[in-house]
Amino acid sequence: MKNKFSLHEEIVSWIKIILTAAVIAYMLNNFVIANSRVPTSSMESTIMAHDRVIGSRLSYKFGDPQRGDIAIFLWPDAPEGEKIYYVKRIIGMPGDTIDIIGSNVYLNGSDTPLDEPYLNEPMDPEEVPLHFEVPEDSYFMMGDNRNYSSDARRWKNHYVSRDAMIAKVIFRYFPGFKMLK
Repeated sequence: MKNKFSLHEEIVSWIKIILTAAVIAYMLNNFVIANSRVPTSSMESTIMAHDRVIGSRLSYKFGDPQRGDIAIFLWPDAPEGEKIYYVKRIIGMPGDTIDIIGSNVYLNGSDTPLDEPYLNEPMDPEEVPLHFEVPEDSYFMMGDNRNYSSDARRWKNHYVSRDAMIAKVIFRYFPGFKMLK
């Protein structure tokens, strides 16, 4: 005996599938991954303008950000009530001092500049030395394309608080796939 086709049951079945997929997508996008489009060249040549990246929200839910991580975070100078997401590299950790002298970044009073193999070109020299003291529970962020990056050096609020750190960028998926460090 054949089962009789029921348009109503078929529609209900499809609605259940679509709702389940929507709930799974919502949960993944809000609790597991962060999907972001990088609008500017501030991270070139690691991430190019208009690349799309995926970050792991779990990295910062169950672990702490690390120096050198590429992170998605809430920009500290966003107008009240607005959420603007930025993608930059973590240079300063809680309690660090950052000195930018000429074209070099120095950590914690070191005489040796920070080793930054991800930079595509030397940073244009700063006219005057810059000094930053990273507060506890905060981070100092800079772009890899320093000469074209609106980063912590230029912000009114120089530091990103721990609770504003959204995700650690893991890979670029458009155009083409590339793991990121």
